[in-house]
Amino acid sequence: MPSRKQRRRRAKERRHEYEFVYVDEEGREVEVDEPAAQRKKTDGRSPAKTRAGRVVQPASWNRVGRRALIFAPLMFITIRLLDKQHTPIQDSILRTVFLLALFLPFSYVMDSMLYRSHLRRTGARRENGKKR
Repeated sequence: MPSRKQRRRRAKERRHEYEFVYVDEEGREVEVDEPAAQRKKTDGRSPAKTRAGRVVQPASWNRVGRRALIFAPLMFITIRLLDKQHTPIQDSILRTVFLLALFLPFSYVMDSMLYRSHLRRTGARRENGKKR
């Protein structure tokens, strides 16, 4: 839903009439019979406004595993850099495994919630056809 400021701007743009003109080789302004924007509308309906975002896919453990391969080294490096006591590397690896044990199920749950909200918003059905 557009904000109040966006609605005011849009209303202001609609209040003004714009002229479509071309400038020819000699520098004179030549009026256009029909602007290009109006030629596209053939039946008078405005085109459907959709958010052309990325496709939301159902949650999968494969995707969560790929995410773990990206975040595990980042978590390990962060733990090593923030460690003031310079503990052995085994302790840092153990902390990283603990963080991943929390992060991976949470990531899967967030993916499934995002997918379900996408389905509710679009009114689409699940890919596998099952209803929960």
